[in-house]
Amino acid sequence: MARKKIEKCSFCGRSSDEVGMLLNGATGSICESCVQQAFYLALRSGHIDPKDFLDIMGAVSDYAPAGKPAAKKTKKATEKKPKMKVPTPQEIKAHLDQYVIGQDEAKRTLAVAVYNHYKRLDVVDNDDDVEIEKSNIVMVGSTGTGKTLLARTIAKLLDVPFTIVDATVFTEAGYVGEDVESILSRLLQAADFDVERAQRGIVFIDEIDKIARKNDNPSITRDVSGEGVQQGLLKLLEGSNVNVPPKGGRKHPDQEYTVVDTRHILFICGGAFDGIERKIAKRMNSNVVGFEAVNKRAELSAENIMQHCKPQDLRSYGLIPELIGRLPVLTYLNPLNREALQKILIEPKNSIVKQYMKLFAMDGTLLEFDDDALEFIVDTAVEYNLGARGLRSIVEKIMTEAMFNAPTEKPKRLVITKEYCAARI
Repeated sequence: MARKKIEKCSFCGRSSDEVGMLLNGATGSICESCVQQAFYLALRSGHIDPKDFLDIMGAVSDYAPAGKPAAKKTKKATEKKPKMKVPTPQEIKAHLDQYVIGQDEAKRTLAVAVYNHYKRLDVVDNDDDVEIEKSNIVMVGSTGTGKTLLARTIAKLLDVPFTIVDATVFTEAGYVGEDVESILSRLLQAADFDVERAQRGIVFIDEIDKIARKNDNPSITRDVSGEGVQQGLLKLLEGSNVNVPPKGGRKHPDQEYTVVDTRHILFICGGAFDGIERKIAKRMNSNVVGFEAVNKRAELSAENIMQHCKPQDLRSYGLIPELIGRLPVLTYLNPLNREALQKILIEPKNSIVKQYMKLFAMDGTLLEFDDDALEFIVDTAVEYNLGARGLRSIVEKIMTEAMFNAPTEKPKRLVITKEYCAARI
């Protein structure tokens, strides 16, 4: 019995069962994938005029396989989308005040930047010669001061896709780690893979200070997770069409990509920039001598030194000038003092105390904290110097035993005293 001849692509060697279409010639065959790659190589080498490319792509879009009618162009494709209702800066700040204590300067700066960013989207397609550029934001502040909470609260208010990425996981292309394009993969996932919605989202890049250049002078050697990552972020922050693997991970030639336009994505970067206070103080005292130097040093304290942060301080810390130029809005968050920590513990809508009261209420227990207990928790947080996150870890440690017993014993009322807290810290 004669065996059936298996047809294969003369270029890649894949059989007809492994490809969608195989074109047979007199002396060989070629699959649709190799045809596509040859077409793009001809386009990149200049053998095909880009105008001809657009005409070809237009003809392909009008083609429909047998049995499938060609897609009809509907009016919805040309209709303008309804304008997004953007809250005013005062409304944005008022909303932030309900969740974030203090940091008024950062709230005002963020409110104005976000309002201008989404307002510009309504005029981006106008024929006017004036083009409004987007204003990406960088926030400088120690850990636990509310950088992530501010970004998340604004995204929730505007009802836009929001994602948080950690800059420490990114490396240069070709090294172990994630490509910078995976930022947009996560944004696509947050938008349920709706590209149009994702292109109006907000990305918060945390720990931006961890990719600082390792030394002051550019090196001819690789800086795998430092300067190289900063250079990879430039095209995303500036605004360009980026090929994004929808499922994330490393890119490879045979993968399908989703094209995402980053011109309308707002990037908010945050970092602790540990030690930048010394660079600020050095810059401000560099040209001061005599008695004025004493007065100048008196003006700089741990509580107000961050308000003097400038772009040149970020550069001296290790961010490259090209990245700083794409983050034109610079704001700061002051360290949290004892009064601010006390308010954070009880005042916001989602305060830590209210969260635990709700957890116990779900088991039928009324939870209360004495004033002395709250002061003890705040004093301990000040000692740990971990900001608002320190409050959470302290309360969690105090309440672990009670949360273990309450679902079984189901007490009607539970009062947390200072003595109870001190015995468990």
